[in-house]
Amino acid sequence: MKRRLLLGGVVVLGAGLAGCAGPQVQDYAAEKPVLNLREYFNGTLDAHGVFTDRSGRVVKRFTVLMVCTWAGDQGVLDESFVYSDGSTEKRVWRLTDHGNGRYSGRADDVVGEAQGQTQGNAFRWGYTLALPVDGRVWHVDFDDWMYLMDERVMLNKATMSKWGVRLGEVTLSFHKRTP
Repeated sequence: MKRRLLLGGVVVLGAGLAGCAGPQVQDYAAEKPVLNLREYFNGTLDAHGVFTDRSGRVVKRFTVLMVCTWAGDQGVLDESFVYSDGSTEKRVWRLTDHGNGRYSGRADDVVGEAQGQTQGNAFRWGYTLALPVDGRVWHVDFDDWMYLMDERVMLNKATMSKWGVRLGEVTLSFHKRTP
């Protein structure tokens, strides 16, 4: 019992400290080029990425084909993943632009609703993903940061955690196809 209480206290303390430490999206307000999420995620994009475990070892490599469309304030990001082991996955994000750089989103494997905000060249996106792991489903929290480099390239770094414990990172580069 003491062990559970101690562990719970450490997790709560860690989560509390993580919430106030580190960069905030407002820190990037003056950075250029300014990210217009609806413009960037409109059309076809290619992405290349890796998942690294907490030691930094690459566990999976993957590519993503994204077809993105907007109708008014509603966007659809249709993602098709191909992993280095030959497996595939599909995720369809349905986004809502709430104005003032604020977005929400849903996908079939997202628990609840994702929340995000843009400032300057950055987009911070937080959500919980239901990930299948060894025959079980884990609810894993993502702290997802995207940085617009130029009109075609965006870099993405997402930290994955469970109960406040860092599990690994996903690193991606997005390349927008020219029309």
